[in-house]
Amino acid sequence: MKLAATDFGGSGTPFLLLHGLGGDRSVWEALAPQLDGRAVTVDLRGHGESPDGEWDWDAVLDDLEDTAVHFGLDDPVVVGHSLGGVLAGMWASRHPARPAVSLDGHRCATTHPANYEGLPAEEVEKGLAALNALFDAQSEMVTRPSRSITSVLRTAPEFLDALPVFAAVRSPFLLVLATRNLPVPPELLPLMDAHRAGLRRDLPPNVRVHEIDATHGMVAERPREVAAVVNHFVSNRFNA
Repeated sequence: MKLAATDFGGSGTPFLLLHGLGGDRSVWEALAPQLDGRAVTVDLRGHGESPDGEWDWDAVLDDLEDTAVHFGLDDPVVVGHSLGGVLAGMWASRHPARPAVSLDGHRCATTHPANYEGLPAEEVEKGLAALNALFDAQSEMVTRPSRSITSVLRTAPEFLDALPVFAAVRSPFLLVLATRNLPVPPELLPLMDAHRAGLRRDLPPNVRVHEIDATHGMVAERPREVAAVVNHFVSNRFNA
């Protein structure tokens, strides 16, 4: 599938930038020009200006392969936010010679209760019910991607918990981890903190981690700082 894309030009290290679920390539407009190289942003299938299509992980990765070939990107560094970060991990498994970066794309906030560290199980269950209701209400207002894509992703094991995907990566892999919570009802803040604690506990040892003082919306909130972290990772031979 031919994806809608924007080439920011430049020379040097090629970057392919992937947005999150429900987003589009415009989220990178402030960050992309600050990368030390040539950045190309895409709208994933079913998002933005790209065509609709069934969500199949291999097909989505093939879309990205075609985009890289179209723009002449030779082994790009893939940087993905949220859902895009999960795809970055899958791309790295396909391309073990090149590094990849996930910007706070790791484990869905509504996952198995065992993934929440330090909260009683009944409190986790109650919080998850409230959080799922919040996400359901938000999804009703979303027109793209289609409900068929969101329904697939909300039950996809790789989207619910990408840590097994990351554990299989053999190339240098950086996870930029948000340390602040998105705006949620106050009663859900302990759940968010427990989610982050469980994530730190369970991260596979091959993943390099850099924490940043931002929320999950770090690409829009802190574009200069996020770009600096990515540039440092690449220029220092992929050490975080």
